[in-house]
Amino acid sequence: MPKLDESLLSDLPPFSLLERSQIREILDHAVSRRYEEGTAIFREGHDADRFYLLLDGYLRVVRTTPGGDQIIVLHISPGQLFGIAPALQRDTYPATSIAAAESIALSWPVSLWSDFTANYPGFATESYKTLGQRLGQIQETLTEMATQAVEKRVACALLRMVNQSGRKTAEGIEIAFPITRQNISEMTGTTLHTVSRLLSGWQKDGIVQSTRKHIVVTDPHQLVLLSGMQG
Repeated sequence: MPKLDESLLSDLPPFSLLERSQIREILDHAVSRRYEEGTAIFREGHDADRFYLLLDGYLRVVRTTPGGDQIIVLHISPGQLFGIAPALQRDTYPATSIAAAESIALSWPVSLWSDFTANYPGFATESYKTLGQRLGQIQETLTEMATQAVEKRVACALLRMVNQSGRKTAEGIEIAFPITRQNISEMTGTTLHTVSRLLSGWQKDGIVQSTRKHIVVTDPHQLVLLSGMQG
């Protein structure tokens, strides 16, 4: 593997307070790996032997409910740490992480977590801040699933993906990673049939364009109104 340049990490929150020489030390312990779309990087309940940093691509984080259903609780964007079980005082992974698009991640042995948090300024504070935000997002998703009407849940899920990865196109704002109707049903605790019915209706109304694995929001304002997030 060619040597990775320190500048890859220098702007990312866990590393932004570090000297280049310190980033070099961190990179010298890292392994880089490419994951095809749909690959599980690690699975819920398995021993947490490594922690990771996503360099490129997008990940889906999937939890299994007590009833055995799979729920997509969040997506992870490039530049973020993931699989940080030691930050939760756990020795197993709390969720499954799946490449939502072709992805590249760095990883380190979990034994280095305590060294990094002790020796590198900002690494611990930024990592715990990330963790706090994630737990908040997961809580928000689970609360929506328990309390909101289906249409609102689906609108909220699409908006979250747009805010995280959206890129402007001639048609509107495109979600930057492949997303299926099945994925949306797993994000919102609803059936595939209901998601298909809603998206078809919204497509007729000019709010979204939905093709296989690909969604463009053509009327973001209308989607915000449907989500009840305005004001």
